[in-house]
Amino acid sequence: MEARLAEIVRATPWLMGALRAARGVDPPDWLLGGGAVRTAVWDRLHAFADPPPPRDVDLVFFDPGDLSPERDEAVERALRERAPEIPWDSRNQAAVHLWYPDRFGYEVEPLTSSADAVGTWPETATSVALHLDAADRLTIIAPCGLDDLLGLVHRRNPRRVSVAEYERRLRDKRIAERWPNATFVV
Repeated sequence: MEARLAEIVRATPWLMGALRAARGVDPPDWLLGGGAVRTAVWDRLHAFADPPPPRDVDLVFFDPGDLSPERDEAVERALRERAPEIPWDSRNQAAVHLWYPDRFGYEVEPLTSSADAVGTWPETATSVALHLDAADRLTIIAPCGLDDLLGLVHRRNPRRVSVAEYERRLRDKRIAERWPNATFVV
């Protein structure tokens, strides 16, 4: 399964460009993932000839030494300088527990790494992240596995996301409209 994912990633020019830009900025413990990976894979599995670009590309990193919003902004600014055509969204996963209660209404434990964060992402198919090293080796982080991503299954990740939040995301992001061959599991 990892080989199939790597094949799709390497055949997706915008995604490889994003990985190279992230590698150039190189924030600590960085990973690129979430909806961007799902978008690349599901567009390919739907055989879209000319899919629309992703709405955002999530780059996460883990820097416990600077939990300020300015740290997020600095990384995002550096990414935009390297690849201004990409709609970057960058967050320090070491700081998630600080802003999460205001946004979602409940406390969460601090995360321990970027990989730990990936395991909390809202859907199993988006709980996948990538890292590209200096030798162009691709590392895949998939705490929920790759079956749902490669099998076109959209399922709530119960680690942190409520059914109500999952349903809101499904509706607001219009996922069923973009990828009609997907299976949806609440």
